[in-house]
Amino acid sequence: MAFVFASLSVSVDGFVAGDNLTAERPFGDAPADQLHRWMFETPEENSAEIDAIVDADAFIMGRNMFGPIRGQWDMSWTGWWGDDPPYHKPVFVLTHHAREDLPMAGGTTFHFVTGGIHEALDQARKATGDGRIAIAGGAATVNQFLAAGLIDELNLQISPVTVGSGQRLFDGVPPLNLEQIGSRSASLVTHVRYRIVR
Repeated sequence: MAFVFASLSVSVDGFVAGDNLTAERPFGDAPADQLHRWMFETPEENSAEIDAIVDADAFIMGRNMFGPIRGQWDMSWTGWWGDDPPYHKPVFVLTHHAREDLPMAGGTTFHFVTGGIHEALDQARKATGDGRIAIAGGAATVNQFLAAGLIDELNLQISPVTVGSGQRLFDGVPPLNLEQIGSRSASLVTHVRYRIVR
């Protein structure tokens, strides 16, 4: 059976992004440079955790994570990552607006799923068999999968900053029983891994 995990950078007060996301400000009002300093300023110190984020056989993400476009697609938009996204595997994007598959360099293909989280997970399972499926984000997407009991492991990179408002992890999620299975403090982040106990 496929193993489903999510890995997110969060503020101390639980936000993964702020309000007012735009193409120029993909994390909105949140101090993105602070939330993700650990990835870019100290990559050697955090190499194992950085590698683990993309250590999956398929990915599922929300439309907000793919881009700031709302309503019908702007077909010129191909994601935040340029011509060679870091995934190099199938990526299933949740959306209300159909779009043809989008193959990119390096082996990433974006598939646009209009049938909700269960359809996206079914497609990812078909693509991976018993592989690893990452729920890549954003917060609303991870919260839907958590609320439905579809995530096996939650990996948080907690940055020492507060955001105050925006897209918050655990909003609308019923109480969870989490078993801490790992933690490591680094200079700019604390990494915590939880198994979700059912």
